[in-house]
Amino acid sequence: MEAEALEAPDAVAQMLAVNAANFARIAERLRAGPPAVVVTCARGSSDHAATYAKYLIETLTGTPTASAAPSVASVYGAMPRAPCERLCLAISQSGQSPDLLAAVERQREAGALVVAMVNAEGSPLAALADEVIALSAGPERAVAATKSCLASLAAIAALVAAWSGDGVLGRALQQLPDDLRGAARLDWSVGIQALRPAANLFVIGRGYGLGIAQEMALKLKETCGIHAEAFSAAEVRHGPMAIVGEGFPVLALGGSDAAAASVREVAGEFRARRATLLLADPDVAQADLPMPSGHQALEPLLALESFYLFASRLAQVRGLDPDAPPHLTKVTETR
Repeated sequence: MEAEALEAPDAVAQMLAVNAANFARIAERLRAGPPAVVVTCARGSSDHAATYAKYLIETLTGTPTASAAPSVASVYGAMPRAPCERLCLAISQSGQSPDLLAAVERQREAGALVVAMVNAEGSPLAALADEVIALSAGPERAVAATKSCLASLAAIAALVAAWSGDGVLGRALQQLPDDLRGAARLDWSVGIQALRPAANLFVIGRGYGLGIAQEMALKLKETCGIHAEAFSAAEVRHGPMAIVGEGFPVLALGGSDAAAASVREVAGEFRARRATLLLADPDVAQADLPMPSGHQALEPLLALESFYLFASRLAQVRGLDPDAPPHLTKVTETR
């Protein structure tokens, strides 16, 4: 896991180079025929990337974006109601899960333009798609996905930057591989001892950081055996924050975007309750964990690179093998 996380900057650079023409072509297609809605189809880490896509697409293009429930197609056999101009964004490492394929097939039958972001180019998902963005992350041997997830997130940012014509984000993406290398060198070791005894944990994010918080919570469950739950800084106030008291572990993701202020606010409340708080933030005066500053939409990706290395080391300190979590396999095929 650690070795593959360290390969992520090169994987992202490869993905951006291989798909430069694809991003431009798909973006032109979307501008020529703007979709009324975007439907994302994904599971696991890829679904967390889809959460990131929702915020980025809606804030930069204004297009409503929602996640499909694959079981609607695979279990209930239901069809989307009325054909309309829509984009189906399917994200997967293996491109093999039957329920994902069923959901994408239903979207295609309803007239969707299917764009697949997939690491396995010869997969059934790639064969279903109108357009394929090869994640180009290479093989992953660890069960917990790292470099393929970061490649998915970067691919989403590149596609939306091209679609929306956001040149600032486009230029920031060219710097992203080097920024990820810098993030890999950051020291999160203070969190090792803080979370070594943890049984439960909240991960707090908002906006661009919410999908990354979801991914962090999954990895803490997978690799570290910690029951971690992800919440937005707004949603955690609707009940869950009642259980946060002295010593309760909380990992929070700040940043430079407008949503980060609410993360810092709720983190401050938890700190006042003497929770075991770890705030990752570019503002070093407030941060417990270092986080690079950069484009507001890409900072969460930098935090995730630092986190992946941290999670691998935390798992080992807790006596677990991060590469082979119990009861899990690399490819999950749900129906």
